Amino acid sequence: MWKKRAIIMVSLCLVCFALLLGRLMQLQLFETKHFSKHGINLLEESVSQRSQSIVIDSGRGGFLDKNGKALTHQNIPVLILFPFLKKTEWDVQKVASIVGVTSFKLINAVEGAKEPFAFGDPNPLRLTKEQMEKINRLQIPGVFAVEKKFALDTNPAEHIIGITGENETLVKKRYPDKKVSPKTSIGLTGLEKSFDEFLLPEGEAKLVYHVDASGGPLFGINVKYVEPANPFYPINIRTTIDYNLQQKAEELVDKHGIKKGGLVLLDIETNSILSMVSRPRINSNDPFNETTSGTQNLMLKQQITGSVFKTVVAAAAIENQLDDPGRLFDCGRKINGEIDLHYQYGQLNMDDSFAKSCNNTFATLAKELQEKNPNILEEFAKKLSFIGPSGWEGDIYHYEDFKQLPDEDNGRVFLSDEARTDRNYVGLTGIGQHEVRATPLAVANMMATIARGGKKETVRAASSIEYKNGTSLLSFKEKEQTGDKISSYTATKLQRLLRYVVTHEEGTGRWFQNLPYEVAGKSGTGETGKYIGEKQLHNKWFAGYFPYQTPRYALVVVNLDVLENEGGVNLLYSDMVKSIYEYDQNQKE
Repeated sequence: MWKKRAIIMVSLCLVCFALLLGRLMQLQLFETKHFSKHGINLLEESVSQRSQSIVIDSGRGGFLDKNGKALTHQNIPVLILFPFLKKTEWDVQKVASIVGVTSFKLINAVEGAKEPFAFGDPNPLRLTKEQMEKINRLQIPGVFAVEKKFALDTNPAEHIIGITGENETLVKKRYPDKKVSPKTSIGLTGLEKSFDEFLLPEGEAKLVYHVDASGGPLFGINVKYVEPANPFYPINIRTTIDYNLQQKAEELVDKHGIKKGGLVLLDIETNSILSMVSRPRINSNDPFNETTSGTQNLMLKQQITGSVFKTVVAAAAIENQLDDPGRLFDCGRKINGEIDLHYQYGQLNMDDSFAKSCNNTFATLAKELQEKNPNILEEFAKKLSFIGPSGWEGDIYHYEDFKQLPDEDNGRVFLSDEARTDRNYVGLTGIGQHEVRATPLAVANMMATIARGGKKETVRAASSIEYKNGTSLLSFKEKEQTGDKISSYTATKLQRLLRYVVTHEEGTGRWFQNLPYEVAGKSGTGETGKYIGEKQLHNKWFAGYFPYQTPRYALVVVNLDVLENEGGVNLLYSDMVKSIYEYDQNQKE
């Protein structure tokens, strides 16, 4: 009997030992980097418990402007001090004299430190190259002069670049087959989101030292510099943004009190975004609070355009021979036939109607066009890039359909077949009301398309993906948009109409007649259907391009949800054109 019990006990011990051995193998061999459903890296956790470190570079890629200037971060040469200095004798006097502070400040900073730190953080003392060399020549353990990567306090182009954050659920969903730590910061909006896989860190660059339970050095006071083995990382995305123009655009949008809205500036030749500003700003403390966040990039969201849409109607009218200069329209009446008490323009032909933005003319033309073809306005909206995505998309790397701007709305002209055939709805559509919607980016793309003579192109926000050393991983070539186009004759006629808006003595763009660049464009005031009390809110636009003879820039400004007698955009547009002219003159010098 006792033998049987002994065998059972031995068997149980062997089973327990096997289970313990299996568990140990699981921890030490098989799941050391991704233990449990939470994906815990046991090696990292073990090291972190017996070491202190300071991250010099998180390893996540960044964004550059078109000329290579950093948009998301800056490398600052700083003095790094380790807390074990308080337990050692070190030449604090010599370090203090090099960096130009008192010994007391350095000693006091170290005494209060529990972790390694950049001296002066959150506004670290910036060292010169000479100071860095002198400090590192001292070879004092725990004292280093290095370039540390800091996020910019205020990011230019924050909406188009986007934000990052930790989201364990999203990490697993986005990268089910990748070994990515759940604590990895990933892109949540904008270009940070669309280029996220390229920007993922290969590992951190950091200074590390091992400590005992009291925080003292465990293996002497040698500090190690640890960095990823791959010298080509982190990756950088070279955007098409011009840092100087972006800063000026941000400044002017705020100066002119745009609370909701912004601007888009395109380089017509390359059809690239030079600057894009959206307001309200992102609330970094609570970015996804629906009421206060400002996280949405409104320049990529469809808006009511108002009379800007008359450009589409004009294009359709020109190609269907409805633009007879001898034909007159009653511009003293509203689109329903009633007398217009606000605008008594009298009898106008199409050209003058476009310059003065006569609603009755374009409501009438829209009805006549829809009788010919119920899809004609949508067809011309596509021909002009007014609807449909404008952002660059194509096959790259292992993406079959990569989109630089995946959050961009498509816009629309009609929502239903009923609206396409209802004369009242069609009349409202002709003046950019009812269901007509477009993004500010698409409106800018329409102006660029007209300026190029009808040639449609996708809009680039990034030109290339680059390795750490600046060599190109891949590039985004200029790319034509698919689909039908307007004729060159129609494009030329539209160019003249857009310029006439400015040169006409009563044109809605006459405020821009004396700018240093000749502007062509179209105004718009869209009724939103929203009210403050009994007063309706409006979207106010001006969209155009310049210089008129040799087009280089397409610029759209929009002020959303403002009262009819407030929130004009003319001054903002004028100031932006002047700033671009000054910038161009400085570039020539």
